[in-house]
Amino acid sequence: MKKILSAFLLLYFAIAFSQEKKPMFWQDIQEFKKLDQQNPPQKDAILFIGSSSFTKWTDVADYFPGKTIINRGFGGSRLTDLNNFANDLLAPYQPKQIIIYCGENDFADNHKLKAKVVVDRFKAFYKKIRERFPDIEVDYISIKYSPSREVIWPQMKIANKKIAAFMKKEPNAEFIDVTKAMEDANGKVRKDIFVEDMLHFKPEGYRIWTKIITPYLK
Repeated sequence: MKKILSAFLLLYFAIAFSQEKKPMFWQDIQEFKKLDQQNPPQKDAILFIGSSSFTKWTDVADYFPGKTIINRGFGGSRLTDLNNFANDLLAPYQPKQIIIYCGENDFADNHKLKAKVVVDRFKAFYKKIRERFPDIEVDYISIKYSPSREVIWPQMKIANKKIAAFMKKEPNAEFIDVTKAMEDANGKVRKDIFVEDMLHFKPEGYRIWTKIITPYLK
């Protein structure tokens, strides 16, 4: 009986330890794998990868009729997470285009983070994409200036500028600037397109993004 109890305890602690070692967002990635098993992803789709602005865009396909969209946004993710899970986010798919929205949470996690660090994180992920998909279209949506994160707008603006310059030099790559379209007549960020947290969008916010993104879609 003691041997059985000891074996049970060892198994229990082994499972508990393995769960503790799982990285942040591990469960989100497992959910993506389940979705892919239930509904094998189509070839030549447009792959959306990024953070909660994509995660909460649950009806994204309705905004782009005639386009096959695979949404693999996971809320709270940073460019570090995209790099950590790059194989899981890229290997299962054969997209004709990848659109990325990520970087905002990197700054939110560390208000002292330098723009260069975020730009380098993006370049690292971009390189991983190109190693697997050397010729497809890859687009980056500019970091949006959420009203709740105004304190870190300066770093975000520098990062946007640097990423835009980088993408301009790359073949089959575009920087999609959504910032101007989100301003009012006085050049201020429209708060009315955000929900109460002043971070995530109401449908109007996504309609604005749709108008800007659509011309870039393959």
